[in-house]
Amino acid sequence: MSDSPPLMGAELIADFVTRLPGKPGVYRMFDEKGDAIYVGKARNLKNRVSNYARGQGHNNRIALMISLTRNMEFVVTASEAEALLLEANLIKKLKPKFNVILRDDKSFPYILIAKEHEFAQLAKHRGARNIRGNYYGPFASAAAVNNAINTLQKAFLLRTCTDSVFANRSRPCLLHQIKRCSAPCVGLIAKPAYDELVLEAEGFLSGKSVEVKAELGRAMEAAAQALEFEDAARIRDRIHALSFVTQTQGINPQGVDEADVFGLAHEGGQFCVQVFFIRSGQNWGTRAYFPKADKALAESEVLAAFLSQFYYDKPIPAQIMLSHEVEEKPLLEEAFTAHAGHKVEILIPQRGEKKALVDHALLNAREANGRKMAETSSQEKLLEGVARVFDLASPPRRIEVYDNSHIQGAHAVGGMIVAGPEGFMKAQYRKFNMDAEALKGDDFGMMREMLTRRFTRLLKEHGDEQDDENSIAWPDLVVIDGGQGQLSAAKAVLGELGLHDMALVGVAKGPDRDAGREHFYMEGRASFMLEARDPVLYYIQRLRDEAHRFAIGSHRARRSRAIGVNPLDEIAGIGPTRKKALLLAFGSAKAVARANVADLAAVEGVSETLAQAIFDHFHPES
Repeated sequence: MSDSPPLMGAELIADFVTRLPGKPGVYRMFDEKGDAIYVGKARNLKNRVSNYARGQGHNNRIALMISLTRNMEFVVTASEAEALLLEANLIKKLKPKFNVILRDDKSFPYILIAKEHEFAQLAKHRGARNIRGNYYGPFASAAAVNNAINTLQKAFLLRTCTDSVFANRSRPCLLHQIKRCSAPCVGLIAKPAYDELVLEAEGFLSGKSVEVKAELGRAMEAAAQALEFEDAARIRDRIHALSFVTQTQGINPQGVDEADVFGLAHEGGQFCVQVFFIRSGQNWGTRAYFPKADKALAESEVLAAFLSQFYYDKPIPAQIMLSHEVEEKPLLEEAFTAHAGHKVEILIPQRGEKKALVDHALLNAREANGRKMAETSSQEKLLEGVARVFDLASPPRRIEVYDNSHIQGAHAVGGMIVAGPEGFMKAQYRKFNMDAEALKGDDFGMMREMLTRRFTRLLKEHGDEQDDENSIAWPDLVVIDGGQGQLSAAKAVLGELGLHDMALVGVAKGPDRDAGREHFYMEGRASFMLEARDPVLYYIQRLRDEAHRFAIGSHRARRSRAIGVNPLDEIAGIGPTRKKALLLAFGSAKAVARANVADLAAVEGVSETLAQAIFDHFHPES
């Protein structure tokens, strides 16, 4: 039996190369913990991976990646385009440290004209398109959709209420009073006239704003000539609303019907991609992204990787305009065309209106990148101040703040928020549902429960390597809401888990709970306060307030869910009919709980066996 050490790095990769086919596919590299550190695609797996096996001639980034590789996995695909799509999916899922990572990848909102009701509804929509109707978008943000809906309400007077609200109206709502709805719910507009408004709105959203305004102009003139001045004034107001939206959209290209425009800026080791959404010849907003990428990467490489991830789960327009040439442009077009089901063209405009669009996106990318760098610089100074105030060896990369919320112990929820060099890390927030009966409103007990669950799991998943500079799972500073008692409880929990070097701070509210007069508690130091104008004080207040907001919100959500739960729902054999009969007979679930077996059995549909089961459910001690 051989005792030779396991292969690693270039030697391990060279060993894999001997068994690889010369076919397209995707490869993954893993470190000693089994975490994916890189995902790549290849037209020829054998040729591509053999480049890593040379072990020399690589830049520092690739050389480090190779040295950390302890295992590899491969998937053969039918084509390189299919490999590109699979690569994007795996990167989004695994987030390997050596890949370009698209962050803040939320779904885009749309405007929906829902047709499931006889009077179509104007609504904001996000997610699966499972409602019958016409969808318009994507819009860059919820604010962009809200502004558009606000304008459409003024211009076309379509209802935005839900079908249930519509069915229960007996008089016009406030939106009708402020001239934003034609009130079809109470019959103030006939269905043919309302359908005409829907058609006009759809025409406007489809890029026919000029035609719609012209038609409204003719209708206004006809109403004025017929001396119907009130109708003419209403049409005039609608024209003004449409004119406002077309004037304030910024760039409205005349020769571009449907396209996404990307501008990439790179400065100070940070990348920013600005996206403009052009639909139906109108600008439907813009959004800035800050992908995670090695600063040594070429802009073309970052943009290509960004695009493949960006469009993995989003509709793809007919044209994509870029500020930079990208590697493998024909491959991207082939993959996007197959994914979208229609021809997709990637352009790098050199002149004319399309070039002006790209230049505008590029300018916005540079400005957004500048703002982000300024914010990051300010955040870095704050974290340096935090390190100074709390005697940390270096500015913290990860701060965890804990708080809990309950009402006399009921629906207790703990909340953990996370902050770092780029501000609040909301994807890292966690909530902890507590056993209210066991804890009985004990704040110390809740804090112990929360910290025990959090750090037990952290130890299980990441071991105790808090000092690994490549790991951001472990907090550099833990902040808890409370004074010396809470601090001692937290310290005891961490001590039981063997975590003796964790930096812990308790923040107690000042007299009369005044902000600005907080006392800070740390082990080995007397309690202290910060100067009223110290930026670190404001920063800690923001962290504490965010933790409180998150805990309160989670508590309210849990309480709201509990309000809709009836104790009778927990008893086997009681469905809607029997529950209704019991509630009619006794008036409430509490009264049912107090009833004896004979009274329960007297209710229609409740047998003696079920009556005994109901009684036993509410009286387990008997």
